[in-house]
Order: sequence, then C-alpha cells, then structure tokens
Amino acid sequence: MTGPDPSPLEPKPADVPFDRERVRCRLARLAEAGVHVGTSSWKYTGWLGQVYDRDRYLWQGRFAERRFQRECLAEYAEVFPTVCVDAAYYTFPTRRSLETLTAQVPPRFRFAFKVTDTITVKRFPNLDRFGPRAGQPNPDFLNADLFQEAYLGPMQVIRDRVGLLIFEFSRFYPSDFARGRDFVEALDTFLGRLPGEWPYGVEIRNRTFFQPEYFDCLRRHRVAPVLNSWEATPPLAEQVRRAHAHAWEGPLGVRLLLRPGRRYEDAVKAFSPYDQVRDPQPETRAATADLMRSALRAGRPRPLWVYVNNRFEGNAPGTIAAILDMLSPELGG
Repeated sequence: MTGPDPSPLEPKPADVPFDRERVRCRLARLAEAGVHVGTSSWKYTGWLGQVYDRDRYLWQGRFAERRFQRECLAEYAEVFPTVCVDAAYYTFPTRRSLETLTAQVPPRFRFAFKVTDTITVKRFPNLDRFGPRAGQPNPDFLNADLFQEAYLGPMQVIRDRVGLLIFEFSRFYPSDFARGRDFVEALDTFLGRLPGEWPYGVEIRNRTFFQPEYFDCLRRHRVAPVLNSWEATPPLAEQVRRAHAHAWEGPLGVRLLLRPGRRYEDAVKAFSPYDQVRDPQPETRAATADLMRSALRAGRPRPLWVYVNNRFEGNAPGTIAAILDMLSPELGG
C-alpha cells in the first residue's frame, strides 16, 4: 500500500465538461437498459453550478444551506435515476424518513440503501459515535431477526422504490474471522434466513475473501456482489475478472469509493469541497465502462448498479460524465 497522499492535490483540467442535459439523457438511456448510475449521497454544495442551480435555494437574496439540504434531492433526481443512501448505514431507517425521500423523486427513481452497521459490524470500531460500545463485540452481528424487524419493516413502505440493499462489510481482522471461508459460512447462514423478495447486495473489503466459495454463496441466494474501489481491495478490473471467472450472470453492483492505497481521511482532506475532479483514475473508469458496455450488449435484463463517491476522484458527477463519455459509441451524442 502506498503512503498518505500529498494534500491538497493541485486541480487538474476537467477532462470532460459536465453537460447537465447531456448527462441526464445518457443516464436515462442506460436506466432503460437496466444500467442504473448515480452517486453516493447527494447533499454537496460543491456541486452548485454543476448539478444544482444556486438560485433555486435563495432565501431573501442569500443562499440558504438548510433549504438546500432539505430540498436538493428533487433537483438531483432531475439528472440521475438513482442514488445510494449512505445515511442508512448509521441508523435504522424510519418510515417517515423514507417517505420524505420518495416524495421528492419521480416514480421511476430507484434508491440503494446501505444496511445499518448494527447488522454488519462484528466488533464496534473505536469511534466516538459508538460510545461505550466502542471496541466491544457486536451481539447483533448478522442478526437476521433484528434486520427484518428494524430495517425491512420500515422499508416496506417504499418497497417498489428500492433498487438494492447493500450489506457493506468493512475489513475484518484475523480475530474476527481466521479465514475467508469462515466469513462465508456465517454469511451463508444469515442470507438463508432472509426473505427472498428483496434485492440484496454484499460488499466486502478483504482482499483474500474474493474466492470461489464467496461468489458461489451469493449465487445460491441470488444476491448481487457489490464490487468496489477501496483503500485495500484489489483493483476493480481484478474483481471483475474473478466474478467473470465464476460465470456471474446475475445482478451486479459497483461502488467507486477510493483509489486503492488512499486512505479515506486523505481523500477528504485533498478533495473537499468536492467541486472538481482532482485525481482521475483511468484504469478504474475503463473497468467500469467495460461493465456497463457488457450489460448494454447482453440483450436481456441484468441489473447493474453503479455508484460513485466524491472521495474517489474529487467530484462524483465529473467522474460519471467521464465514464459516460467512454460509452459514446453505444450511447451516441
């Protein structure tokens, strides 16, 4: 792994200008073909003048931050057909919060939700937000009953708007699981206890866990692997090769979160306020575009969900515009 990034990075010229209408049209065409592309969260003032119109959030002649935070999802949904709701990772969703989200978007819009970490963390990290639980084993790790009651229960109210529910498993340590197959056994038992009518996805962060038994487990339960670009995971192209080696033909998720070797804290420091692409990653862009191209050429429904985080290159909308430009022969325009 490389060392910490220098910060701040010097901005680089935008390789693809963000043409709002062009991006909207291309994303709509992809969504019609089952390829859904959006960002991880959406409340970023760095996107003003790009995705968002500042004048839309003025109050008495001044930009109103609270109005922006409350209302900008509606404008986001004018461009993007989907979004990943990261906030669901930190607390169980409520019916009211979910209805508030869906009231702002058109019927065709689809949400991906991260599953609350109470279900996916084996030992609580030493973070302030966990209070006295920090550093302690989690008694509700892979608690299928709690997941169904506290997570799927409220989610029923927007069932037809849900595209993917993502179980994000942070990197496990040997004290958590001595071997990848031990994790797969626990995951297999958990998935076998869940109702099958929901669109689940699983994301892992351990390099050595991308093994045949992992993909076999997901296939048995008709669960989508969520491939990712993250600090310590194999390059996205390598993850794709491993999935294809097992003849994966079901739904698939992709999340571009960090450049391998870059720490989250370094990305935040280097890229805030996320108003422009600062560090393009051509290899990962190409791997993502190839996946999208394959999905378009498959000739049959095979949902592909792609989400881009600001911490990947500095500006998620700009990254998406660049990837779409790589698909110009397929999308035209």
